[in-house]
Amino acid sequence: QVQLVESGGGLVQAGGSLRLSCAASGSIFSINTMGWYRQAPGKQRELVARIPRGGSTNYADSVKGRFTVSRDNAKNTVSLQMSSLKPEDTAIYYCNADLYYRDTGDRIKYLEVWGQGTLVTVSS
Repeated sequence: QVQLVESGGGLVQAGGSLRLSCAASGSIFSINTMGWYRQAPGKQRELVARIPRGGSTNYADSVKGRFTVSRDNAKNTVSLQMSSLKPEDTAIYYCNADLYYRDTGDRIKYLEVWGQGTLVTVSS
C-alpha cells in the first residue's frame, strides 16, 4: 500500500554531481524520518543521510560537506544532492522512510519502507 520510488542514479566522473530523488506514495498518514542508505559491492548497507520531519539532519562522516539531503513534506519526497563525487561513493543507493499509513480497514499503522535502489557509479 505504500512504496518508495527512486530516480536519478547513473554514471558520473569523479568530481561530478548527481541528484537522487525519492517519492513516497500510497495511503500515507504521516512520515517521520526519510533518508538515504547505500550498499557498495561486498559491503554492508550504511547510512548516508537522513532527515527527520522536524529535526536536524544526520550525515555519514564520509559525505559531510559534499552531500545535502532535503525533503518536501507536502509532496512526500526526499532528495539527495551529491557533489564532489568520489569513486568510493559508487554503490546502490536506497531511499528509506518510517511512516504511518492507513490500512484497508482505515486503521493507522506503522511501517518502515525501502525503495528498490538506484545505482550510482563514479568513475575515476
